[in-house]
Amino acid sequence: MDTDAPQRTRATFVLPAAPRWIDAVLGDGDRSRSAMLNQIIVTAVIIVVALFSLIVGLRGDGGLFYLAVTIVFVLTGAALLVPWAAISPVWLALVPIGDIVAVALMRVAEPTAGFGLLWVFPVLWLSSGFGTAGWIVGIVASLAATGIVDIVNGPAAASFGFILLPLMLIAVSTSAYLGSRRASAQRLLLDRQATVLTQSLERARRHEQVLTEALDRVDFGVARIETDGTASIINDAHARLQRGSRTGSGLEVFAADGTTPLPAADHPLARVRQGEAFTDARIQVSGGAGERRVLSVSARRIIEPDGRDSGAVVVTRDVTAETESARERDALVSSVSHELRTPLTSILGYLELAIDTPGVPEAALENLRVADRNADQLLRLVGDVLAASSQSKSAAQVTVQPEEVDLAEYVTAAVESILVSASERGIVIDVSRVEPAHAFADPVRIRQVLDNLLSNAVKYNRPRGRVSVATSVGAQWAVIAVQDSGVGLNEEDLASVFQRYYRGVAVRDSTVTGNGLGLAISRDIVRRHGGDITVSSVLGVGSTFTVTLPVHRPGRSGGAL
Repeated sequence: MDTDAPQRTRATFVLPAAPRWIDAVLGDGDRSRSAMLNQIIVTAVIIVVALFSLIVGLRGDGGLFYLAVTIVFVLTGAALLVPWAAISPVWLALVPIGDIVAVALMRVAEPTAGFGLLWVFPVLWLSSGFGTAGWIVGIVASLAATGIVDIVNGPAAASFGFILLPLMLIAVSTSAYLGSRRASAQRLLLDRQATVLTQSLERARRHEQVLTEALDRVDFGVARIETDGTASIINDAHARLQRGSRTGSGLEVFAADGTTPLPAADHPLARVRQGEAFTDARIQVSGGAGERRVLSVSARRIIEPDGRDSGAVVVTRDVTAETESARERDALVSSVSHELRTPLTSILGYLELAIDTPGVPEAALENLRVADRNADQLLRLVGDVLAASSQSKSAAQVTVQPEEVDLAEYVTAAVESILVSASERGIVIDVSRVEPAHAFADPVRIRQVLDNLLSNAVKYNRPRGRVSVATSVGAQWAVIAVQDSGVGLNEEDLASVFQRYYRGVAVRDSTVTGNGLGLAISRDIVRRHGGDITVSSVLGVGSTFTVTLPVHRPGRSGGAL
C-alpha cells in the first residue's frame, strides 16, 4: 500500500496479501513493466488479427468478435494505467485471465479461424510470471476455455484441434514454467553470491581499516613496495621517518658512520627497488640546528608460492636513542678499561720484581708465577674490552702473530684450566676425540678463544651435564668443535650471538653473569686468522661451536684486527 497517500488506503475493500511465490517472481518494481510489456504483445497480435478480419471479411459473429477485441483493449488500458506496484500482485493475474476469456469469445465468434492459438500468449504470461500457481491457473483456464468453446460450438466444430491444441498449450505452459523456475533459481543464486561478496567486501574493508589503524599507531615505519617500485601500503611512521631521508628533501643523508654522504643508489629504498633484501641498514639524516637522526631500515622480499618475487616489506626504525646509548656505554667501558690498565700494569711489574727477587721460596715463587699469568691474561682481556668498545664499528683491534701450532696441545691446556669449575657443577668434559691437529695460528689468541668457548659451555650447561671437545685436520683447514648439553639458542639468539654485548634469551633469564663480549672477540680473532667460527643449536638440547683455522700460512700476514 502507498503509505504516502493515506486517503487512498481507506478503501471499502482490502486486497489480499501477495503470496510469497509471487514476490519471489515479480519484484514490486517489475510488476507494472511486466503488465505493460506482456499486454502490449497480446494487443499487437489482436490488432493485426482484427485488421486482417476487416480486410478479408469475418464469416462468423462480428459483434461477438469485436466485443472480444474491446475487452483486450480495456485490459491493455488497465495494464498501462493501474499502479500495480501499489496493490497486491494477485490482481495482476486477472489481466491474462481476461485475455483467455477474450480469445475464447473470438473462437466462439469464428470457430474455424484458429484463434485458439492466441491462448499461447496469456498462458506464457501466467506460467512464467506467477510461479506454480500461475502455471496451474494457465493450464486449467485455457483447457476450460477450450472445452467450453467446443461445447458451445458443437461436436462438429470441436473436432478441429481437439487433441492438438490442449497438448500444445500444456507443453508451452510447462516449458515457460520450467524456464521461469530456472531463471528464478539463477537469480536467487546470483543474489546470494552478491550478498556473500558484499559481506566479504565489508569484512575486508573492516580488516583493512583495523590494519591501517594498528599500523598507524606503531612507532616504526612499515611499507609494502611493489615490483614496479611503488608503495601500496604506507603507515604514518614510515612517511614521517622517510620524509627527511629522501634525496632532494633538503636534508643531508649520510652512511652509518655519519660522515660519508650517501649516494642515491645506496639509499635503502633504492636498494629495495633494485630487488635487494637486507637487515639493519643504517643511515644518518642531518637536519637543522645540528640535529642528527639515525634510521635502521630492514627489507624482506615477498616470494609467491610459484617462486615469483612480488615486492618487499620495508621496516624503518628511529634508533637515534639506541645509538646514543651504545656510544655512551662504549665511552664508559673505554674509560673504565683505561683506568684498569694502570693498576694492572703496576701489579704485573711488582709481580715480576718479586719473581726475580733472590731467595724467594719455591712454593711462594710458584704462586707468584700463577698470579703473574692471570694478571697478564686480565691485562689482555682489558685490552680486548677497550678495543671492542671503540667508536668504530669494525672488529676489535687486537693483534695476532700466527705460527705453526698443534691445536690439541692448547685444547688440553684449556680443558685443564676449566676442570675445577666444571667439577663444581658435576659437568664431565670429554676429550676422547681430541687428536693432533696442526694449524697456522697465534697460540695466545687461540687459547683465548678456547677459554671463551669452554667457559660458556660450562657456565650455560645443565648441572651434571656434558661438554665434548674434538679436533680434526684436513688438507686446508683444521677444526675445533666444542659441544655442550646446555640451554641452547633460539633463532633470534643464533642470528645475534656473535654481536657485542648480546646475551641470549635463555641466558638473560638465568643467574649466570657475563658481558656479551667473549664470542664477539673470539670470532674477530678467528676471522683475523683467515678462518671462521659458526654455531648450531637446538633450544633446550645444546649448542655446538665450530672453529675453522687455516693449516698453512694465508696469503696475507697478520696485523691489527
